[in-house]
Amino acid sequence: MRIEIWSDIACPWCYIGKRRFETALDGFAHRDEVEVIWRSFQLDPSLPDHFDGTETEYLSQTKGMPADQVRQMFDQISRQAAEEGLDYDFDAIVVANSFIAHRFLHFARAHGLMPEAKEALLSGHFEKGRDIGDIAYLAEVGTSLGLDAAQIRRVLESEEFTAEVRADISEARALGATGVPFFVIDRRYSISGAQPTAVFAEALETAWSENQKIAVLAGGGSDDSRESGEGAVCGPDGCD
Repeated sequence: MRIEIWSDIACPWCYIGKRRFETALDGFAHRDEVEVIWRSFQLDPSLPDHFDGTETEYLSQTKGMPADQVRQMFDQISRQAAEEGLDYDFDAIVVANSFIAHRFLHFARAHGLMPEAKEALLSGHFEKGRDIGDIAYLAEVGTSLGLDAAQIRRVLESEEFTAEVRADISEARALGATGVPFFVIDRRYSISGAQPTAVFAEALETAWSENQKIAVLAGGGSDDSRESGEGAVCGPDGCD
């Protein structure tokens, strides 16, 4: 079974959704037969490379939301994050455009390290106040995973993996995604949002069960088919 997950590093619900999905997957009997593919998405492509201010100030200034309302929203999100073992620090978040970080993730994927890189960047952004728009930080993350820092800098200072990021974003829209996280199972089922773990668990079971069924495209043992010999079958009790 193949599960594709579109998410943005700068999306707080994406990290929460990741944890809830992983908890469900850990309890899934067939988890070793599930392939998880992380894909890129940007909630706010217009975000500057860096914003000189806090996340609260950015949303207040650009989205017209009162600061108190933003803080209340962050408090609510932080409480839900804590329930998943995550320690969000919205006051420390560095507000930066996530596009270069997504390019780094595609570079990590090319080396088989996308899941590890994804986890490191989400934790760095929401829990540690690290700058996901800074090449030096991305190189630091890469080297912690065993990648070459000089190669990371060379790639990120070029346009490599730009097309891949844009292709992911376009594909999400083509599939009907209007926000993230967005989960797609075998291109047959989709789940939008950081749903409760139980919802993910049920979706995994349903998708797996459906995948084991065989759709009958022809045949069914009709009288006409038996008489003509078309699509005739033999079974334990003889041939029709």
